[in-house]
Formats: sequence, structure tokens, C-alpha cells
Amino acid sequence: MPVSDDYIRYKHRRYGMDHDRYDWSMLHRRKPVVWPNGAKVALWVTVGLQFFPLNQKGKPFRAPGSLTNAYPDLRHYTLRDYGNRVGIYRLMELFRALGIPATAAVNAAVAERYPSLIRDVVAEAWEIIAHGRDMDTIHHAGMAEAEEAAIVKETLSTLRGVSGLKVAGWLSPAQSESWNTPDLVAAEGVEYICDWVNDDLPYAFRTKAGTIHSMPHPIDLDDYSVLIQNHHSDAEFAEQIRDQFAVMQAESERHGGRVMAIALHPWVVGQPYRMKTLSEALGWIVRQKGVWPATGAEILAAFKDQR
Repeated sequence: MPVSDDYIRYKHRRYGMDHDRYDWSMLHRRKPVVWPNGAKVALWVTVGLQFFPLNQKGKPFRAPGSLTNAYPDLRHYTLRDYGNRVGIYRLMELFRALGIPATAAVNAAVAERYPSLIRDVVAEAWEIIAHGRDMDTIHHAGMAEAEEAAIVKETLSTLRGVSGLKVAGWLSPAQSESWNTPDLVAAEGVEYICDWVNDDLPYAFRTKAGTIHSMPHPIDLDDYSVLIQNHHSDAEFAEQIRDQFAVMQAESERHGGRVMAIALHPWVVGQPYRMKTLSEALGWIVRQKGVWPATGAEILAAFKDQR
């Protein structure tokens, strides 16, 4: 029996998206972007400095990297702690040698517990962006707006107070938002968010507190996703990094600049046996022509100057 036209007709169908947060557009049709000094690819490396409580509630879900064994899961708790005390300093040394200014996505709980670590991050001239209260405080639609607003305010106040920095970016724990998250962080002076993983360039993002921007923070080119969840080898992760760059470099020749973002976690990639392949992959990229290693704030500023 033939299907009637009504079966496929959707009365709300329209061009673009089903929300008005941003103007829908195809990436390759936009005005080309040129990064400083004529660079083609902006290299944005983010490092997650996270705190996973020992007594996690896991509501409404457990964030990636959460503890998994019965309480007290000291095996996984101490491994995450290893990243904030040991692995992070290997990454600092590597990025210093390669001339990469990283962006640290920091839980407020880390700043409270390790203020000396935050001082060391600042001393490296890294950018700090907010990563929520901790990895067990998930932003979601079931959270009351007033409760979420208080968490946002507390998180940003803590990070700004400990670091002395502006803290202009926001990455939600597990990249999970409520309907209100963009509005609430914008109201507290945040200029860009990293939760919407749908582009390779920044784009303007509407909130009740004014226009901010969405930045292309990855969920695929992420050491936890690749090495832990997908069980790929270190060599395969390094190959993926190089392949990502090669495609973006080729696209940039035709369509203008791109942002290549890599997400790292010191408890994952900061292990001694993983540093060699990471060093080789990042070292290869920074030796290529037309690469601009930069923080998220630097990339956004350069983008906005051209818009």
C-alpha cells in the first residue's frame, strides 16, 4: 500500500536547526579564516585536570573516566590522582619543549585541593578554563536552574580566585549541559563553551546574556576515548593525530584556516610509556608549515578579529 504524503510531512520542518542558538551554515561555504602569520591550522591542546570523588553518586550518569569498582575504589581514585601529581608535569615539560601553550580544563575541586598545581599551570602561561565543580557534578535537564546557577558561580569564582586569571572558557563535565547551561555561564562572564562538538571553527552562539562562541573541543581525538574506551594502541593514537592534521591542512589550503583540537588527560597519556609516541606525534605537527599552537582564548580572539 503506498505511503501518503502526510507520512513524511513534518509541520515544523525548516532550513537549519531546531533551535535558535546559532545560525546554521556549511563550514566550507563560510568566509575563510587566516590565522596569525598566515598559519593554516591552529593547534589547540587541552588538558583535563579532573577530580573524581571517592564516593561518587553517578547521577544521572557516570562521567567518562569515573571510578568503577566497589567503594572505596582506591585503585582508580589514586590513578586519577597520579595524573594531577605526576603525569601533568611530564606534559608541562613536553609542551614547554615544543612551544605549545596548552589550555587546562580544571575542576574547581582540583583548584581547592591542589592550589600549588594551579600556580604551576599559571607559571607555564597556560590558559585555564572552567570544567565544572567536579566529575560527579553533572549538568543536566533535571537540575534546578537555581542550583545549577549556584554551581556555575561557585566554580568560576573558585578558579578565578585561585588562579588570578580571567577564566573565559567553559567545558562541562562529560560535556553534558542542561537547557540553561550556556545562559548561566555567559551570565558569569564566560566567552566560549566547548560542549557542542559540531564544527572545526568557532561560531557565534546566542544566550540570554548575549553572544558567546562555541569552540571545537573534540570527543574523538581524545586520549581517554581512543586509548581507554576504544582500546587502541599508543601508536594508533599517534597515527590518528597525524592523519587528523593532514586532512585539516589539506582542507585549509582550499577553504581557509581550521582548528585542530586534541584533548588529553594526564592520568591517561601522562604515563611514562605513552610519552614517547605523544612527543613524536606533536613534534611532527609543530614542525609542519603553517601551524599555530595557541590557547582557546587566543584562537577565539583571532577569529573574532576577522568577523
